This record gives sequence, C-alpha cells and structure tokens, in this order.
Amino acid sequence: MPNLLLQREIDSLNKRILQLGGQVEENLRLGVQSIRTRNSLQAYAVQDEDQLVDSLEVQVEEECMKLLALYQPVASDLRYIVSVLKINGDLERIGDLSKSLGNHAYTFTKKATIEVPAPLSEMATHARDMLTKSLNALIERDVNACQRIIHQDTKVDALFDDVYEWLKEGMDQNLPDASARLNIYLAAKDLERIADHACNIAEDVIYLVSGEIVRHHDLALAED
Repeated sequence: MPNLLLQREIDSLNKRILQLGGQVEENLRLGVQSIRTRNSLQAYAVQDEDQLVDSLEVQVEEECMKLLALYQPVASDLRYIVSVLKINGDLERIGDLSKSLGNHAYTFTKKATIEVPAPLSEMATHARDMLTKSLNALIERDVNACQRIIHQDTKVDALFDDVYEWLKEGMDQNLPDASARLNIYLAAKDLERIADHACNIAEDVIYLVSGEIVRHHDLALAED
C-alpha cells in the first residue's frame, strides 16, 4: 500500500524544486540580458535575486533530508529524492554562474566600447534553452529530451572555442580592448559551465526515470 503521507511530501518537494528552477531561469535571463544590453541595472538585479536562489536551495535540501530520515523511502521514491538532491545542487550552481555573468556585465559596461561577439550570444541562447528543456524534462519525465540536451552541449563547447579564438586574436593583435575581451571570455566560460550543469540535470532525469547512471556514457541520440 502506498504511503500517502510520503506522496504528499514528495508532491510538495516537487513544487519546491520547480520553484527553484523557475527562479534560476529568471536569474539566467537577467544575466544574459545584462551582457547583451550592457545594462548595469540588470547586472545588479541578478545579485539581489541570487539570495532567493540560495534560500530555496537550502529549503529543498532540508526537505530531502527530512524525507530520507522520516520515511526511509525505497525504489522510485528514493530515486526521486536522490535525483532532486543532485538537481538542487546544479540549479544552485547555475544561479551562482548567472550572478557571475552579472558581475562580468557590470565590469564590461565600464570598459571600452566593443560589440559582443556572435558566438557568445549563441552560447547564451543555447544555455538558456538547455536549462528550460531540462526542467521541462523533469516535469514530463522525458528521457528522449534529456538525450537531445546532452548532445546540444557539443554546440556550446564549439562556440566557446570560437570565443577563445576571438580573444586570442585580439591579444595577438595587441588591440586596446583586451581587458573588455577578457571579460567577455569569462562570461563565455560561465555560459559553458551553465550548459554543463543543464546536462547534469538531464542525466539525473534519466536516472530518475530509468535508474540508469549515464555519466561518462556516449549516448545515442534517440529518434524524434
């Protein structure tokens, strides 16, 4: 017979992790916009909102620990709680990296006028898309979507290499905007790591659904 009290607690936990996910999505949006528009006010906003992310992350962890201690769950319930604990950590890191984006944007606005390179904008689009899709996959328990997210990360890595080459070109030519270029490169590194964490979430959803640990595996892309 299912433990109805445990199921109610799990439903509450599910709402909490999705609330955290929604806040992290908003913080990433602000961080990306602050880079693209050179808007220092948006950069400041990310700093403020990160406190809410930290608070929600602690609440989710405390709820998970409480459920493990009180109910000693097994099978799918245990997999869900373990997955949420891991996803919780990845979301908190994405929140921190979004804050870092805001920091780079604030510094960037104070430096020489320079256009944001196209690969950085593409990276931002992919990183936001991967985060949104990973959270949707969690809601829908969609393993195929998770596999596509993991493969999408190769595009982000290639774009990051393009940003590095753009930075190196500026350094080699001894351009006067080298400091601004470095801030853009650091922002690109944040986006590359955000995409990695979105992949981690996708891998955890696969574990939640199937019980299979797919880290370090070369996944075959599922047919649409």
